[in-house]
Amino acid sequence: MTDVPPKAYKNAAFLNSPDARTLRILAEYLEPRARFRREKVRDTIVFFGSARVFDRETALRRLEEANSPAARRAARRGLANSVYYEDARELARLLTTWSRSLSKSPARFVICSGGGPGIMEAANRGASEAGGRSIGLNISLPTEQFPNPYITPQLNFEFHYFFMRKYWFAYLAKALVIFPGGYGTCDELMEILTLVQTGKFSKKMLVLIYGRKYWDQVLKFGAMERWGMIDPSDRELFQHADTPQQAFHLISGWLTRHYPPDYPSADVI
Repeated sequence: MTDVPPKAYKNAAFLNSPDARTLRILAEYLEPRARFRREKVRDTIVFFGSARVFDRETALRRLEEANSPAARRAARRGLANSVYYEDARELARLLTTWSRSLSKSPARFVICSGGGPGIMEAANRGASEAGGRSIGLNISLPTEQFPNPYITPQLNFEFHYFFMRKYWFAYLAKALVIFPGGYGTCDELMEILTLVQTGKFSKKMLVLIYGRKYWDQVLKFGAMERWGMIDPSDRELFQHADTPQQAFHLISGWLTRHYPPDYPSADVI
């Protein structure tokens, strides 16, 4: 008796082949869409930032354990940078407490991060400490990035394709907070600013850059303007904040003005 071949949609070899790449890309759109719809997530506040920062407790322990001059220098830098972890944690807590007070629905302005360590963990942790849900959009990397333990299980995602992960960052977001970070954070910031600048969003988007002490050294928007590469008005596409309280008042006030409870969100899925 001839063996019955597997159906195409159950053929693992085919589904993981180059010929099925389009199906895999589509799956990374449809599966999150179905889950967000099931969880009634209407809109998000996205946190971007470095995976390389630690909470203060961990940073202090690493400094105590450092046993060479180079290790101590790195540990002291880590301790200084831990302020950004704690600020992101506090900001996420404040925003989640505020969003939960808006209505009985837990679906408004859900904290969303890249799901890994560092600033991502801090954002999910702050939301969890406020008793709220939060989203983690993880990405499979050669150097393993594992989901942090503070993500709401039903909203924990794992992506293969960077561009599909970026799509889900942008699609539901009404505000983005950009904490200090490296290449990935700069990439995410510039892509969002480009979408805002070129009018590709059919919604209003708040872009808040957190920590001028860091970003003023890293990003020279003034130089871009002087060289004629951006217009003076392009520097109005984002705002700055340096404390969790300042950031909270900017974000909550802006969202209240532009996205009241009865706002007919075009992003409901």
